[in-house]
Amino acid sequence: MLRLALSWLGLGLVGTPSWLLLFPLVAGSSWLLARLVSWTYASYVNRCRLRCFPQPPPRNWLLGHLGMVQNNEEGLRKVEELGRTFHEVHLFWIGPFYPIVRLLHPKFIAPVLQAPAAVMPKEMTFLGFLKPWLGDGLFLSAGAKWSHHRRLLTPAFHFDILKPYVKTFNKTADIMHAKWQRLASGGSARLDMFEHISLMTLDSLQKCIFGFDSNCQEHPSKYIATILELSSLIIKRFYQLFLYLDFIYYLTPDGRRFREACKVAHDFTDAVIQERRRALAGQDLDEFLKAKAKSKTLDFIDVLLLAKDENGKELSDEDIRSEAATFMFGGHDTTASGLSWVLYNLARHPEHQERCREEVRELLRGRDTEEIEWDDLPQLRFLTMCIKESLRLHPPVTDIIRYCTQDVTLPDGRVIPKGNVCGVSIFGVHHNPSVWPDPEVYDPYRFDPENPEKRSPLAFIPFSAGPRNCIGQTFAMSEMKVALALTLLRFRVLPDRAEPRRQPELILRAEGGLRLRVEPLGAPAR
Repeated sequence: MLRLALSWLGLGLVGTPSWLLLFPLVAGSSWLLARLVSWTYASYVNRCRLRCFPQPPPRNWLLGHLGMVQNNEEGLRKVEELGRTFHEVHLFWIGPFYPIVRLLHPKFIAPVLQAPAAVMPKEMTFLGFLKPWLGDGLFLSAGAKWSHHRRLLTPAFHFDILKPYVKTFNKTADIMHAKWQRLASGGSARLDMFEHISLMTLDSLQKCIFGFDSNCQEHPSKYIATILELSSLIIKRFYQLFLYLDFIYYLTPDGRRFREACKVAHDFTDAVIQERRRALAGQDLDEFLKAKAKSKTLDFIDVLLLAKDENGKELSDEDIRSEAATFMFGGHDTTASGLSWVLYNLARHPEHQERCREEVRELLRGRDTEEIEWDDLPQLRFLTMCIKESLRLHPPVTDIIRYCTQDVTLPDGRVIPKGNVCGVSIFGVHHNPSVWPDPEVYDPYRFDPENPEKRSPLAFIPFSAGPRNCIGQTFAMSEMKVALALTLLRFRVLPDRAEPRRQPELILRAEGGLRLRVEPLGAPAR
C-alpha cells in the first residue's frame, strides 16, 4: 500500500524494499521532532529573557492579546488605555508564541528608530504581501540595496525638484473643488473625504511621477483602479490568517486577481520607462535637461532614469519600476488620510478653521489668481500647526514594526533580545499622557514655534524618524498645505451628524468612510 501511494505521488519507488521506504519517513520525523524540541527550547529561553517587560492582563491561550486590541475604534481606545497604564514599554502577544515589545515613549523608541537600518530592518511577515507589487523598492528593501537606493533617490526630493510640483497640487485640487461645487449646487454636499481626496492624491502622483494626465478624478482610469484594487486585496488578505502562505493564496480567486492586477500595474510602468528611455536615447542628455529646466518640470521617472552612483552605475528597469510603484503606494493613501483627518478636526473646531481661512486670504490678498506658490508654504504658519496637530491626533500610519538582528539595550538597562520583534506605536507615543498633556484634545498651539515647552523630536513621528524615515515627507506636507489652503479658501467644512469610527488598516481610515459636509463659501452657515 505504501509503495502504491509513493508510485501514485510520482516518486518512482515501486520495487524498493518496504523497510527502505520507511527510512526517509522515520528520518524526517526525527528531524521534525529535533526541530520542534530546538524551537520549543529557544522559545522558552526567549520568554524568560522577556519577563522583565510588563504585559497587559492575562492573554488568551490561543490568540494572545489579539482579542484585546482589534483594528477598530475600540481597539484604538484600548491602545490609549495601555498608554495610560504603561507609559514606556510593554509586551504584546500575537498568538501563543509571537511576542512584540511595544514602545510608547520617545526615550525608548530612540534606540530602535535611530539604530542603523541593518540592525533594525523592517519585519516582513505582513509587509511581504506587498513584495509582488512593489518589488525591492525603498519601502521593502534592506541592507546594501536599501542604502544604495536611498543615496540615489535622495536628490529626487530636493527642493529644486519639488518646487514645480506645487503647480500640479494646485491643478489637482482645482479639479476636486470643481467637482465639489457641482455636488454642492443645492447649498451643501455630504462627501466621503477619503474617496475624493484619494483620487486627488493619485491624480497628483501620476502627474508628478510619470508626467501622465489620466483625468482619474473625472473619468475611470484602469491604472488607478488597479492601484486601489491592489491595496484592497492586501488589506483583505491581512485579516485571513490561512491565506498568509503564498502557495495557498495564489490558488484563490483573490490571489489570481492580485497576480493579474500586479501585471497591469507593472505593464503600465514598464511602458512609461521604455518610452522615456527611447526619448533619452534619441537626444543629447544636456539638451534633454535644458528642455526640462525650461519647462521647470522633471518627473520622478526622469530622475530615476538619470540617477547614477559614484561608479556610474544606473538603476535597472526593474529597480525603477519598484521605486515608482513604491512612491505611488506610499504617497497617495497616507497623504489622503492626513488631509481627510485634518478637515475632520477643523470641521469640529470652526474657530481654528476660520483662523486658517483668514491666514490664506491674507496671503493671497491682491493677487489675480487663487494659486499657492512654493514660497507661500512657510507663510502658512497656523495652517501648518493645524496639520501637525491632526497628524499627532490621527497619524496615517499607527505602528512601525522592526526586527532585532542583535540585542538592543533600552535606556533603563533592559534588553530586547536578538531575534525578537519590537513595535514602535506611533499612535501610542502621540497619545501618551506623560508626553502630551490632555492628548485627546485637538490643540494646534502645541506646535507653535514660539511655544516654550520643549519636547523630544521623537515625541512627534508621523513620518517615522532615523535612517529609515519617510523620504517623501516634504512632498506630502507640501501637498497637504496646498490642498488644505485652497479647500478652506473655497469651502466651509462642517461635521457630519454621525461621529466617525476610526479604523487602522495600512493607514488610519474611518469605518464606512469619513463623511463631512462642505458648503461653498457664500452659503449661510448652518
